[in-house]
Amino acid sequence: MIRKDAKLNSKLFDPKIEQVATRNGFGTGVVEAAKRNKNIVVLCADLTDSTRSKEFKKLFPDRFIQMGVHEQLLASLGAGLALAGKMPFITSYAMFCPGRAWEQIRTNICLNDTNVKIIGSHAGVSVGPDGATHQAIEDIAIMRPIPNMTIIAPCDAIEAHKATVAISKFNGPCYVRYTREKTPVFTTKATPFKIGQAITMRDGKDVTIIACGPLVYNALKAAEALKKEKINCMVINSHTIKPLDEKTILAAAKKCGAIVTVEEHQITGGLGGAVAEYLVTTHPVPMEFIGVPNVFGESGEPNELIEHFGMGVESIKKAVKNVIKKKK
Repeated sequence: MIRKDAKLNSKLFDPKIEQVATRNGFGTGVVEAAKRNKNIVVLCADLTDSTRSKEFKKLFPDRFIQMGVHEQLLASLGAGLALAGKMPFITSYAMFCPGRAWEQIRTNICLNDTNVKIIGSHAGVSVGPDGATHQAIEDIAIMRPIPNMTIIAPCDAIEAHKATVAISKFNGPCYVRYTREKTPVFTTKATPFKIGQAITMRDGKDVTIIACGPLVYNALKAAEALKKEKINCMVINSHTIKPLDEKTILAAAKKCGAIVTVEEHQITGGLGGAVAEYLVTTHPVPMEFIGVPNVFGESGEPNELIEHFGMGVESIKKAVKNVIKKKK
């Protein structure tokens, strides 16, 4: 049963549900935040339109810096501006920031605990035809171990907007990953969002599906389909991967006794790893992991790639059935 307090789109499973890229939520969110906070500046690595920084540049030209293709300098200058009292949002493809700029993010931004917001656009395999070189599917894994880092993966464009505004009110380094491809808009303005607080979108007792990013929608669709087979799934949107909402996840593990994690990221080191690392020391339960199975991405249409790498609805349903067999 969909939880009423999740306040989801009434057309949740309508085939014609509106679809918008989560990067659009960054574009609108950073403009809203900048109107409230004059210290917000945006730095971009030659991808103003792609990262949806274009409107900010138009409205606040004196607070926008075009860096060119210099991602390491992007991160370093962001740290310097933060130490000078600004709140920099540094933007590029996730493959290049944090990917190419990881050492500068670690040392200049996080070691100094600076108030820099790292905006990684075009994350996941759904970048599509750009292929393996541009498909950031290791970004969560490389950011999770860095002290002082907060990591968020919004599930749709509305939540992406909320996440952007939320990090503008949060002190400390943040990494938010956004997607290029249009995906279903299934939350609403009334859907709650708080950094570090997961949302239980669907109640259940047999298995908990914990997902992040746009694949939360696939998790909900899988749960709805499994209902017809008398399998009752809880679905949790764990939009914040670090810090993990341990209280919600522990309660779900105790109630359902089995967990499936779902993410558009390598199975290694992402949301699934974070959940497993926590539960193995608190309340171990059988788990299945949906994500990229430790291979490089490939060129293809976004939806084809989601299916190819085993992140579609049918793959989630299969994982749920497998994990139920492992329950004691």
